[in-house]
Amino acid sequence: MVCFYIVGDDLNERILIVEGITDKKKINKVLKTPVEILCTHGTLGVERMEELILDHNLDHRPVFILVDEDDSGNKLRKQLTSELPHAAHIYVDKAFREVAATPEHELARALLSHHFQVKPVYLI
Repeated sequence: MVCFYIVGDDLNERILIVEGITDKKKINKVLKTPVEILCTHGTLGVERMEELILDHNLDHRPVFILVDEDDSGNKLRKQLTSELPHAAHIYVDKAFREVAATPEHELARALLSHHFQVKPVYLI
C-alpha cells in the first residue's frame, strides 16, 4: 500500500468536523488511526462557532468537513467554509444523502481520497 503525505499537514493535528454523533461513530468504525472528530449538532451560532475555533485551534490546524448532502448539511458546510476558508471538503455521494447512511466502503474511499488511514477491510 502506498502512503501519501500532505506537505505541511501533520496527520496528528487533523480535525474532522461532522454533524452528529452517528456520523462520528460511522467514521470511527472505518478509520484505522484515531482522528479528532467534532460534532456540530447542526448549524452553529456565532458564539458556539467562535468557541470551537478557539478551543480546538481550528485556524492553525488541517480541518476537514464531512457533512450530509442535504439542506442542513449544505447550510452548515457554507457556514464552516466562511469561518474556516482553509478547510478541505469531503463529500458523500448524493444518493446516500447522509454520512451515517453511506456504506462503509464508500465512506472509506472518500476519506482515503483525503489521505486518512482507513481499515483495509473497507477498501473492497
